[in-house]
Amino acid sequence: MEQKYVYRLCTQRLIRLMEHFCCVVITGARQVGKTSLVQHVLPDFDYVVFDPVIDVEHARQDPELFLRNHPPPLILDEIQYAPELIPVLKRWIDRGKQPSQYLLTGSQQWEVLKSISESLAGRAVFLDMEGLSLSEIAGVHDAEEWLSRYLDDPCSFFEDPGPRLMEVRTLYEQLWRGFLPAAQELPTDLVSSFHTAYMRTYVERDIRMLADLPDLNLFSRFVQMTAALTAQEINYSHLGRELGISPHTAKHWLQLLRGTFQWFEISAFSRNSVKLISSKPKGYVTDTGQVCFAQSMSSPRSLGGHPLWGALFETAVVLELRKRATLLTVPPNFFHWRCHSGAEVDLILERDGRFFPIEIKANSRPSRKDTRGIVAFRKSYPKLNIEPGLILAPAESCYPLSNDDWVLPWDTR
Repeated sequence: MEQKYVYRLCTQRLIRLMEHFCCVVITGARQVGKTSLVQHVLPDFDYVVFDPVIDVEHARQDPELFLRNHPPPLILDEIQYAPELIPVLKRWIDRGKQPSQYLLTGSQQWEVLKSISESLAGRAVFLDMEGLSLSEIAGVHDAEEWLSRYLDDPCSFFEDPGPRLMEVRTLYEQLWRGFLPAAQELPTDLVSSFHTAYMRTYVERDIRMLADLPDLNLFSRFVQMTAALTAQEINYSHLGRELGISPHTAKHWLQLLRGTFQWFEISAFSRNSVKLISSKPKGYVTDTGQVCFAQSMSSPRSLGGHPLWGALFETAVVLELRKRATLLTVPPNFFHWRCHSGAEVDLILERDGRFFPIEIKANSRPSRKDTRGIVAFRKSYPKLNIEPGLILAPAESCYPLSNDDWVLPWDTR
């Protein structure tokens, strides 16, 4: 069955970058839609996809000859499998010095992409892609994002926060399916087969290419365990102890997950005003469907009352905010905050010297007690420019909890 193309909100930004830069590099996990996007936006470009085993057209053996036979405009898909091209590509870009010469994609945030950023400094720009956003799933791509309006002027934002997006499926089902494009149109009974194949391909192909792991089954168990720890602070000793591996190995394996866009971390916030605060980052799996699969959740109904429900919803909301932030000209910095007394704020966004506290609650009717973490944050940092806070929840409407904090439906348009 042919997969329906979903319009991506980063399309206009991609076009804009191509108009002004010689080389654009799109990065993101497998199956987030990188190839579909570039083939849809740039149908007239020559296109080559590389393979980890086969040396396509001897690109690795003779990169100069390869590029001579593929003049720009050119798309090089999965560039991490042909690292020998990068230094030669630099010379070819310098010869032309025209925008829209090359578009590269990569699904490994590893040495190859690092070499791109170093070798093509001043010549290439990066565009990060993730799974589908709620707006993309709902087919809405002509409205100003609420996050942009909130960061620009939070006070006027609450006067008219905007409507909610049309619900394509229930909240439980959306989180259970996840946000990878290929999982959206599948029959319910085939979703778990998709996630099984995704993880098997990832472990048996990508990870084998990146690291010499003596026990792939043990690494698979490690991936399952990290799924259970999504939206929690990272404790390498705990990870290692559960599987009988050292904290150093646990840290290295998390780097593998992060390097292939399966995991990301949010740093702890600190301004040295309070000594007793946590400095540990929080970690998140990059697709809720993978969390559900790893934890053997057999159907959307199984999410109701599941011990991971709160963490799963928080993961979905943080992912949604990251997707919206990538559309902004200047995205905010993301932090989390927790002091040892127990007070915490799930997210602190920082932009233009202002701070935006955001709590995430997995219930439909948050109350004023849910603002305790935000209140504690304000008291801890009285000199910071802290804006009105948000409680993002599966709520029906936007409403105030105090003069400073509001509840906002997480699916606001």
